[in-house]
Amino acid sequence: MPERMIGKAAPDFKMKTVDGKGQNFGEVSLEDYKGKWLILFFYPLDFTFVCPTEIKGFNKKLEEFKNEGAEILGASTDSEHSHKAWINQAEENGGLGELHFPLASDMIQKTARDYGVLVEEDGVALRGLFIIDPQGVLRYSVVHDLNVGRSVDETLRVLKALKSGGLCPIDWEEGDKHL
Repeated sequence: MPERMIGKAAPDFKMKTVDGKGQNFGEVSLEDYKGKWLILFFYPLDFTFVCPTEIKGFNKKLEEFKNEGAEILGASTDSEHSHKAWINQAEENGGLGELHFPLASDMIQKTARDYGVLVEEDGVALRGLFIIDPQGVLRYSVVHDLNVGRSVDETLRVLKALKSGGLCPIDWEEGDKHL
């Protein structure tokens, strides 16, 4: 596990992407998100079972994240070509369908390693989620087992709490008083 990263500059990255329509390839870097909040989440593999529930969950709540000035970026160690095929495969056959954010390819595994989520022996990323502020500082991270999906609502709650600038007690929700 890397040294403590919260409160420090987020590790820089550059990864190849496919857009959420599964049409166009591109490239993304941390610099592209300067001035915005970024929700960067890693998932283990394309064409699996838990991963699409999370990806579709973030897609469903994307407008709420955008209303908070945040962008979403999903990443795995699969290729951008695999991402494209998964987006374009019919949902009834295990495909994702259209997304409204890109999926990034970390085939060289550098970004997953830098963020401390790479399972070296398997070449896949754990379920790691990171909230990076507009100045590029890592403000939140959660990493857990491959078998359990994350809560999109909790990610949105934490983002709002971080943006509130106050001391937020347990289960703090937007509109609640700070300590």
